[in-house]
Amino acid sequence: MSKFTFIDLFSGLGGFRIAMEDLGGKCVFSCDNNKEVCETYKNNFNEDSYCDITKVDEKNLPKFDVLCAGFPCQPFSIAGKRIGFKDSRGTMFFEVARILKYNKPKIAFLENVSGIVSHDSGRTIKVITNTLEELGYIVKAKVMNAKDYGIPQNRNRWYCVAIRKDIYKNDFKFPDKINLKYTLEDIIEPKTKKGYESTQIALNNINKYIDNYKKSNRYQGNKKYIIANEIRASKCNFRNDGISPCLTAKMGTGGNNIPVVVKYKRKLTERECLQIMGFPQDYKIKENNMQTYKQIGNSVVIPIIKNIGKMFVDYL
Repeated sequence: MSKFTFIDLFSGLGGFRIAMEDLGGKCVFSCDNNKEVCETYKNNFNEDSYCDITKVDEKNLPKFDVLCAGFPCQPFSIAGKRIGFKDSRGTMFFEVARILKYNKPKIAFLENVSGIVSHDSGRTIKVITNTLEELGYIVKAKVMNAKDYGIPQNRNRWYCVAIRKDIYKNDFKFPDKINLKYTLEDIIEPKTKKGYESTQIALNNINKYIDNYKKSNRYQGNKKYIIANEIRASKCNFRNDGISPCLTAKMGTGGNNIPVVVKYKRKLTERECLQIMGFPQDYKIKENNMQTYKQIGNSVVIPIIKNIGKMFVDYL
């Protein structure tokens, strides 16, 4: 018997779902309007999540204890134009608020890019916080980097746990930082992979800048893989501390937006990227597929979601 029920809004690849189910939860509704990602979701959970949240009738939803939502981040991301609520995707938070207002679940568990905190000089996050408080929730939020919580990825994200005021015990806290449980050396397959070769243009740009990187104090020696990203003629970023650069939805646009394992002159595979996000080994995906990279970049880091969930599961 499940310990609690939850809904999975903007469900994507199901990262929230995997974490919540690991904690004993049962998903009673899922929703996403991207057909490609819904196909992946169905392959893994045998459930059709395809729907338009603006057309979801909050009055007809099954009863649920937790609302999970990694609502669209592009309007608030530093990688985008940062137009926030002026973008129709930015208004998706108010769809979340609409569902919360009617159903009054015990917990709302939200995730977004860290840029949401500073967007519009802090006014965006103030609107979100005030809205949740007006709906009867105590709001706890924190920006957390995956590399500080056991996962080898430099990924800052905003996490919010809103607990209904009538059940709040004044004892919620976010999990403490922990050491890395594994590094890229444990993930990356030590070989070239057909279909994942870097373009000659990318390799030329990497060769243009790598010697300077190896002379810098950031270089960790030759025992760890060098990962190149943001590969351009004008610049190229490197790191070889066992931690991946942030995996973003831009990976799905092709070009040189997918990080490259310099030693093997190839891109990270989708399977490697999934592991960097904390997905289980048996998760089903399409390989050699740009849409899969985009889906991964838009997903959540599962172990962080699970560790935060552990901190509020007693409320359920």
